[in-house]
Amino acid sequence: MNTEAVKNETSATVGTIGRIPVRNLWLLMLYASELFRSRKTGRIGLEDSPDDLPDLVAEILAHAVEMRQRRHLSLGYQSHAAILNRIRGRINIIHTERRHLLARGMIACRYEQLTIDTPRNRFVRAALEAVSRVVQRRDIAHRCRSLARAMKASGVSGNAPTRAELSADRFGRHDADDQFMVAAARLAFDLTLPTEAAGSNLLSLPDREATWVRHLFERAVGGFYDVVLSPLGWHVRRGCLLQWQIEHKTEGVSKILPTMRADVVLEHVQTAQRIVIDTKFTSIVTAGWYREETLRSGYLYQIYAYLRSQDGCEDPLADHATGLLLHPCVGGFVDEAVTIQGHRIRFATVDLAAPAREIRSQLLALGPPALRTSRWRPADLFDRTMANVI
Repeated sequence: MNTEAVKNETSATVGTIGRIPVRNLWLLMLYASELFRSRKTGRIGLEDSPDDLPDLVAEILAHAVEMRQRRHLSLGYQSHAAILNRIRGRINIIHTERRHLLARGMIACRYEQLTIDTPRNRFVRAALEAVSRVVQRRDIAHRCRSLARAMKASGVSGNAPTRAELSADRFGRHDADDQFMVAAARLAFDLTLPTEAAGSNLLSLPDREATWVRHLFERAVGGFYDVVLSPLGWHVRRGCLLQWQIEHKTEGVSKILPTMRADVVLEHVQTAQRIVIDTKFTSIVTAGWYREETLRSGYLYQIYAYLRSQDGCEDPLADHATGLLLHPCVGGFVDEAVTIQGHRIRFATVDLAAPAREIRSQLLALGPPALRTSRWRPADLFDRTMANVI
């Protein structure tokens, strides 16, 4: 066995991917998920016991499926093409004439058939089967498997939909319960990715681990602030495109001019506050030429460009916007700030090896002052509506 395989197997045995505990990756998945931002689960007490997160998500998913089954799973139309002895739907004239079907009393048709075997239901069934293999409680695993078998008996096939099929699925205004069920299924699928046991689910390639966790960290930060700040009147945007203040340009510069896309932007119009957050997944400092440690200059230039490039535009929040360069760390903490040309830029880290409650506290401390001065208590985020979900 090579050195890298031994390293990965050892990490899996102690419940880590790299140096980050798997339970904290589950916590980041919760923050990044649609389920966390749902009104029904936004205040469930999960952070104090992230090791139980797969069990709780599986229970939420099972409950959502049971509620839908009581009112019958949603139906959808599926396209079919067949040779029939009667007209159904639209006639495929070319196919009919090419095979001389009319002479035999047959006709080629294309039609839509109402079915329960929709991509949405197939995705939920696959999620039930997947999450049943990672939960610790046997009763929940049995419950998920039983629901998956019931969906199979009702006509839902076991083939998980492709990404294209799932992305084409649109929720209507009467599909709120389905939307909640699918959000739980998405998170259940995500929870099967990191594992504490060696096996096919282990993310074994270091570059894949870094890329996957980097995007997860970005989405988790945006999802967390979306939940905690929205009730306070803040607007949270993720993947926000910033425009250059261009006065003149040559004909071909638009093809080569890079775009600016901030990871997370927090805005409060009433108080004219804007915080631009750029998340990274490297060490916040590096070795310098003339000093032992220095901030990474490229990251500093990037957050500076995000702030200064918006000055002078018709945007009341731009002139005094602040920046936050947010890095994860393991076993350390940095929180420093500087004001450059009227813009305060903060350099901070979040310790992903810390207990879940400490991770939450660090994110709250790095947020706007409203989180520290309001009467909202951090513990209230998850403590109110558990009885309404399970």
